[in-house]
Amino acid sequence: MRLGNRCFWVVALWAGTLAVQADVPAGAVPASPPVGDVLTADPVEGQSLGAWTAQWWRWVLAQPMEPYLDPDGRFCDLGQDGPVWFLAGTDGSFKPKRRCVVPEGKYLLLPVINMIYMQSRELSSASCKELQSDVAVNNDHLASAVVLLDGKPLGDIAMHRVRSDGCFRLDPDDASSTLAAADGYWLMLRPLPRGRHTISVGANYAAPGSAHGVMQQSFEYELDVGGEALLSYVVNARNSRGLSNRRW
Repeated sequence: MRLGNRCFWVVALWAGTLAVQADVPAGAVPASPPVGDVLTADPVEGQSLGAWTAQWWRWVLAQPMEPYLDPDGRFCDLGQDGPVWFLAGTDGSFKPKRRCVVPEGKYLLLPVINMIYMQSRELSSASCKELQSDVAVNNDHLASAVVLLDGKPLGDIAMHRVRSDGCFRLDPDDASSTLAAADGYWLMLRPLPRGRHTISVGANYAAPGSAHGVMQQSFEYELDVGGEALLSYVVNARNSRGLSNRRW
């Protein structure tokens, strides 16, 4: 994508109209903790939320299959490691409902609506300041954003704008790798109680004339947090869809 005299590769994920919450078998949903106990802006394992968003983008771009293209949750555990479990948005072309097993004790990093700007391979002269300025444009014009956890709204999402800590290299071990800046609206959820939980996300920008300035989409996660019975349920569901078993 070309902006002025600079050429950038732009990747954007966003969310729009809320998906309809699925019916869940009686007794499968545990009591949700109060909203105030769900979210955290504190560092996790010594890393700020901004640093975790950079890790999220490294995770997305490093996988053999982009997690935001996952149609139903079959790739939920792709590349997952460490104390934070990454959830994904979409590329805006579909409205997925994903079912995933998440180990107990994991924080959840949820991208509500966000963007990344990177130096192109052809032109790498853009400064960090320029990348930050460009990636902020659409996020300066958030039109709406709603996140539901087990049917309950998680407050004013506009209060949860997160910028990467300055700019970051896509390969943290290579000082010459592509430089990038990220900006958007993110939630870090504390580990959820064992059982079935549903997260529904909807958001859109409203920056006419800007690249991707009117993005919108929706997606939903049905998360089974820990447990042999829940794991068996998901494996059986995968088998019924003709999907092969993989190590969990």
